[in-house]
Amino acid sequence: MLVIVALFKRQVVKDTLAAYKALPAQKKRNVLFLNIGGSVLLTINWFSFIYAMNHVSIKSASLAYLVCPILTTLLAWGFLREKLSKLQWGAVGLSLIACLLLSYANLMDMFYGTLVGLSYACYLVSQRQNTGFDKFVVLAFHIVLSAVMLLPFYPVFGHPLPAEDSFYIYMLIIAVLFTIVPLFLNLFALKRLTSSTLGMLLNINPIIGFTLAGVIYHEHMSTVQILSYSLIFVAVVVFNMGKVLGGNRKELGLAR
Repeated sequence: MLVIVALFKRQVVKDTLAAYKALPAQKKRNVLFLNIGGSVLLTINWFSFIYAMNHVSIKSASLAYLVCPILTTLLAWGFLREKLSKLQWGAVGLSLIACLLLSYANLMDMFYGTLVGLSYACYLVSQRQNTGFDKFVVLAFHIVLSAVMLLPFYPVFGHPLPAEDSFYIYMLIIAVLFTIVPLFLNLFALKRLTSSTLGMLLNINPIIGFTLAGVIYHEHMSTVQILSYSLIFVAVVVFNMGKVLGGNRKELGLAR
């Protein structure tokens, strides 16, 4: 990302710095808080997600993005005053029922899922307020600051650099396709969508993850889990029906 910024975004960076310097003192502090806080939240989210994926279960990591839409919706309603229709609240209720069913099956999965989901929900809600700057430059700042924060841990947790080419290929795929691109698209989507809508659409992620856990990694799937994920799928459909039927067509780009 730094290479892209250096080669293609130098003027954008200059404009961003100029815009920041022109802000009132209070606004400058708010912008710093949103961006430094956003980087901290991303770091917590990544670490907890990777830990859950490798040391708990794939389902616990998948559960995080079932809990995340509920938390995002509640945070957006409480802090950003985003409005929801009764049908959308019904969809949130379905998601909550599904998560409670899953937590009954495995409390440890629910604990780690809530930790991962809460950190990303807070990130989405906070970045909804982080407007007026180029999203790619903002994301580059978040990731670079995250790397700086992680450097002190390297002497304790670091290992010799892998020699296998496959390691670097996989890391490149994970970094670009599964981290940078989705994060950038999320920040870009927040320019048009509310935090609650974007959060609910994130339910597509765990549905895919749950499917992969069963089909590719052959993790056991109970009847309760299958029922819960089915409820989540229905909730996504109902929530977006509520968005259209509720008359909020401007957000979807359908307004005249």
